[in-house]
Amino acid sequence: MNLSIETPALLFSATSLILLAYTNRFLTIAQIVRSLKKNYDQEQNKSILIEIKNLNQRITLIRLMQLFGVMCLFLSVFAMFLLFLNYETFGIYIFGVSLLSLLISLGISFWEISISVNALRVHLKDLMEEN
Repeated sequence: MNLSIETPALLFSATSLILLAYTNRFLTIAQIVRSLKKNYDQEQNKSILIEIKNLNQRITLIRLMQLFGVMCLFLSVFAMFLLFLNYETFGIYIFGVSLLSLLISLGISFWEISISVNALRVHLKDLMEEN
C-alpha cells in the first residue's frame, strides 16, 4: 500500500471544521450551564439541577470529542512528517491511528447528540402534556 503525503493533509480541513463545531457546542453549553446555575441559586429547583447534571455529562463528552479530534490532527501531521522522511510504513500506521481517532471522536459526538435529543424530547413531552 502506498500513501502520499497529500492524503493525511486531506484531513486538515475536515478536522479543523469538526473541532470548530465542537468548540461552538462547548461554548453554547457552558453559557446555558452558567444561566441555569444562576436560576438554581435563586430557585433551588430540582429539575434545574438534573438539567445541569445532563449538561455536565455533555461537556465531558465534548472534551473527549475535542481530545480525539486534536489527536487525529496531530497524528495526521506526524504521518505527513514520517512520509516526508520516507518512513512510509510507519506513516501508514500512524495515519491509520489518526483515522481511528477521528472515528472515535465522531462516535462520541453521536453519543453526545443522542443525549441532547433525549433532553429536548423531555422538554417537548412536558409541553405536549400541558396542551
